Amino acid sequence: MISGGGRTALNILDHIERGDLDAHVALVISSDPDAAGVQRCRDRGLQVVVMPGTIAAEVLERTLKEHHIDWVVLAGYLKLVRIPASYEGRVINIHPALLPKFGGKGMHGHHVHEAVIAAGEAQSGCTVHFCDGKYDTGPIILQMVCPVLPGDTPDTLAARVFDVEKQAYPAALKQLLAKPASRPGE
Repeated sequence: MISGGGRTALNILDHIERGDLDAHVALVISSDPDAAGVQRCRDRGLQVVVMPGTIAAEVLERTLKEHHIDWVVLAGYLKLVRIPASYEGRVINIHPALLPKFGGKGMHGHHVHEAVIAAGEAQSGCTVHFCDGKYDTGPIILQMVCPVLPGDTPDTLAARVFDVEKQAYPAALKQLLAKPASRPGE
């Protein structure tokens, strides 16, 4: 599920196409019809549907089941997901900070990196976590760290964090796909 440029979704697709990740992207859902990622994903042969606004749990469940979706991967999706009961423990997200710090509603993109720099943090990174129906509070699957350097701007830090995101998300997916789907903590 995307809301913007689709870089994270396409990074996952790159790992699949290289044979690094045994998965298949059956569907991309975009919250924004004008998101650059819609066309980028279509250009790579992915089926994309646009579902603006907050998606009701029953509508999301019907869409996921129609496309035989096992895992829901939020890839820069900025809406709160109403998780259908049948998908609890199978919706994951990546956040551009080391949760639980710098998470929650409105903490996405440059807002996160600005907050990390303003707080004087020595390190940042990313967190892959299960979604629990709230912003950035689900159980952590994996974190990767990168330094915050003197003179960093939100742009320079964002680039460094995205570099670790490109490794972390496929690694977390590989870990999850290696075992049967279960609810977090099982």
